[in-house]
Amino acid sequence: MEMNYEGKDKKGMVLRLERSSIYDGDGFRTVVFLKGCPMRCAWCSTPESQSFQIEETETKRYGQEMTVEQVLKEIRKDIPFYFHSGGGLSVSGGEMLCQPEFSRCLLQQARNEGINTAIETTLFAPWKTAEPILKLVHTVFADLKFMDSDLHKKYCGVDNKLILKNFLRTSSCDADFSLIVRIPVVPGVNDSEEELNKMGEFCARLTRLRHVQLLPYHRLGSDTYRKLGRTYELEGLLSPSAEHMESCRSVIRQYVSRVL
Repeated sequence: MEMNYEGKDKKGMVLRLERSSIYDGDGFRTVVFLKGCPMRCAWCSTPESQSFQIEETETKRYGQEMTVEQVLKEIRKDIPFYFHSGGGLSVSGGEMLCQPEFSRCLLQQARNEGINTAIETTLFAPWKTAEPILKLVHTVFADLKFMDSDLHKKYCGVDNKLILKNFLRTSSCDADFSLIVRIPVVPGVNDSEEELNKMGEFCARLTRLRHVQLLPYHRLGSDTYRKLGRTYELEGLLSPSAEHMESCRSVIRQYVSRVL
């Protein structure tokens, strides 16, 4: 049965819905991946999420326009799984803050219906765009890729000053979310001891921080670049070893007690 509420007919560009995820928040999650991102991280594993437009290859179509209510109809099917596992809805990207009204309406109604909410974001958006959405979520997963602004621009395509400023603003935001910082460990790119120390020191300043999660670089998106006719810039780069990941965690643990 279709429900009536503010914004139910708001349209967004959705990449895909993924059910029963255990990596995007507590419990079993339904993850709504949106299309569109202003950043171009060299190691991006979902290049099909970067463009705001529908993209097609010989065998696949990436993206579809959906209303908030159409998405929620799918999410409601998974409510029994949320109840038993403590899960809920996660909105990801691309960069979900690039579709703020669609994201806001979706998250607001999910909360109205008692569904736990989480977002995955780069925090690369004006604070007036980010803050209303942060007030609607229980958990924020935010990427911290570099402290060095020049490196961030070189490998991600944009400056990181706004991102770092927004991270600090989360500490004084009038909301009830917890913050999980995700650091992608890309060998030879952002894993120097100097950069890791700076990131650890920065994370220690974030009062809402639940923990820091280090994610090893992988090449899972490289084949999609080929299908889209694009060049994968980190060709030949290998994933970090388990020993190297633990070494990186040990640096962050000097500043933050809980590092995964």
